[in-house]
Amino acid sequence: MDPQIQSWIVLILVGAVAGWLGKAVVGGYAGGLLETIIIGIVGAFIGNWLQPMLKLPLPAGIVGTILIATLGAIVLLVILRLIRRAR
Repeated sequence: MDPQIQSWIVLILVGAVAGWLGKAVVGGYAGGLLETIIIGIVGAFIGNWLQPMLKLPLPAGIVGTILIATLGAIVLLVILRLIRRAR
């Protein structure tokens, strides 16, 4: 398989798992698979930005990637909840 296609598949799967875990932890968020994947992918960017500042020791590989993306997804969903309440 082409490595670029494989990277996209991994990105989508990690996004789906992280988004689902983030939604499960925060609660109150419905939505479809696409929304869950987007939450996970955006969460991965947030998590990768936060991780060096928090100095979190994470396992290497896919488990660490999912954990940091989930952390970011949780942060994203909490921020979105605060914005909704402020309206």
